[in-house]
Amino acid sequence: MTIDWTHFTPLLSLSGGLLIGLAAAVFVLFGGRIAGISGIVGGLLRPKRGDVAWRSAFLVGLLAAPWLYQAVAPLPEIRVDAGNGTLVIAGLLVGIGTRYGSGCTSGHGVCGISRLSPRSLVATASFMLAGFVTVFIVRHLFA
Repeated sequence: MTIDWTHFTPLLSLSGGLLIGLAAAVFVLFGGRIAGISGIVGGLLRPKRGDVAWRSAFLVGLLAAPWLYQAVAPLPEIRVDAGNGTLVIAGLLVGIGTRYGSGCTSGHGVCGISRLSPRSLVATASFMLAGFVTVFIVRHLFA
């Protein structure tokens, strides 16, 4: 594996990370909620009184962001090296994992680790380890 130096964008990556961190901090400081995507979307599936508006606005913002970005700069090329079946299975596994882990990488990895939550540290380490093992198995044992 090598780094594609012509498309390596550390400043854009840093800027994106800073924006994600700032958004998560503003969300918890002013809204009192953790910006965990699986929890926010899951709350729309079983809505509670007063929760639908902010959850819907958050989701619309996530979906609208690429179109707003496209007004300023071209979107990067999207290339997926997997078939539809693989994507469906991967999506289901991620969904099951977020239920068992009581959250996703945005909730545990971004918000939980920044709060020094021991549970989030373990969950994020587990997510990462599972990802490393999966990539190793798929690329080296099944290739």
